[in-house]
Amino acid sequence: MPEPQKPDPSSIRSGYDRWAELYDHELNPLVALEEPVVREALGEVKGLAVLDLGCGTGRHALWLGAAGAKVTAVDFSEGMLNEARRKPGASAVRFLVHDLHLPLPFEAAAFDRIVSGLVLEHLSDLGLVFGEARRVLKPGGRAVVSAMHPAMCLRGVEARFTDPATGEKVRPGSVAHSLGDFVMAALRAGFTLDTIGEHAPDAAFAARYPRAEKYVDWPMLVVLQLGT
Repeated sequence: MPEPQKPDPSSIRSGYDRWAELYDHELNPLVALEEPVVREALGEVKGLAVLDLGCGTGRHALWLGAAGAKVTAVDFSEGMLNEARRKPGASAVRFLVHDLHLPLPFEAAAFDRIVSGLVLEHLSDLGLVFGEARRVLKPGGRAVVSAMHPAMCLRGVEARFTDPATGEKVRPGSVAHSLGDFVMAALRAGFTLDTIGEHAPDAAFAARYPRAEKYVDWPMLVVLQLGT
């Protein structure tokens, strides 16, 4: 199988900077499908040190902070972080600028939980991000990692938005990983695979999120629950 094409990280960053003001207002069906699954998988977090990798506008970091976790959240898009920092509850979260193409700036075994939501398609080096996540996770800790399901690539779908000012369809940059790529990167990093969930919208969900209508019963989301 040929090596996946590597998107330019600067293009991804600038794309998400442009997307930031719109991101929370698009009724994105993938986000809506993902959030309850990830929350349930993370479980009780009060008093735990939690790292959010690729936090975006803070959609996981903020509820984690409100639930009593000690949250550190990283993203390389200043635009996305600016949106996160202005939201209610942001003062309970430590937001940091960091590029996940680089090693994490944290000591080993620093966190009880790790969450990463819908980030993997933008990373060409899965080994690095899973290896660094395993390094900074405490023994007995848990990581919950979600991604757009690779089956969506078969439908020509990747992360994208329409710039309302210009009408331009902007695709920040994606890598067509396989499900096996995700699983093997996690296992090689030293994780145990506790659960792998593949999630598709049903008709009731599509009635609430019309953009999901053409994907009813088609896998849109994969969520890995990983242990140490």
